[in-house]
Amino acid sequence: MGLLRNILRTTAIGASAGIGTFFFVTRKNTFVPMDPTSSPLFSSKQATLFNPNKNPTSYDDCMRAVPFSQIKPELLKDKQALVTAFCAGFEIQRRYLERKYYGPETKDQLWSREQLSSSSYSVGTVVTDHFEVVKRTRDSVIVRCGDTPRIRGVRPSEGVFEMAADVKPEKGVVEFHLRSVFWQGEGKADKPPMDGLIFFLHQQYDKVLMEGALGNVTK
Repeated sequence: MGLLRNILRTTAIGASAGIGTFFFVTRKNTFVPMDPTSSPLFSSKQATLFNPNKNPTSYDDCMRAVPFSQIKPELLKDKQALVTAFCAGFEIQRRYLERKYYGPETKDQLWSREQLSSSSYSVGTVVTDHFEVVKRTRDSVIVRCGDTPRIRGVRPSEGVFEMAADVKPEKGVVEFHLRSVFWQGEGKADKPPMDGLIFFLHQQYDKVLMEGALGNVTK
């Protein structure tokens, strides 16, 4: 959880003077139900292979509905381009990870804003030494996270994270989703990795990521 704590310190949520502004700016982001029995994230190869002890999970789905009128017109014509732009918008997180993890062993991964914007996010793409794309569709990108992708086996901290854009013509909106599932990979755990205050902070972090990503797809 060190990544979460450090990024929050650099955002409005980390400063008492900005808390009111933070909650106002992110007020349209909501958390919608996520069913472990039907969500593809829970049945993904990563969620089964890298959770050998079937440890409890922490999960959520942060959603924001954005009217078509606020989306860049060229992105509405191409679902894949829309998802790519959504993925490329995580500027706060990108800058933090670049300062901490960029080096000779990781220089061939995606790091710059230009690289994130031009990537197709095909399976196997590694982003900022923290995410590896494990599935790509026209509507979403799913990554394995929790630790450096250079660790190929089970990691102490594991997770899968989905960035999705669900176009709803009947409503005239795009529903953007940040879905995450986290668990302890190594050893046996008797409780989820996040609860109470830590889970609350994680959800505020989700809101920060959502705002940054939306800035890359809206007018």
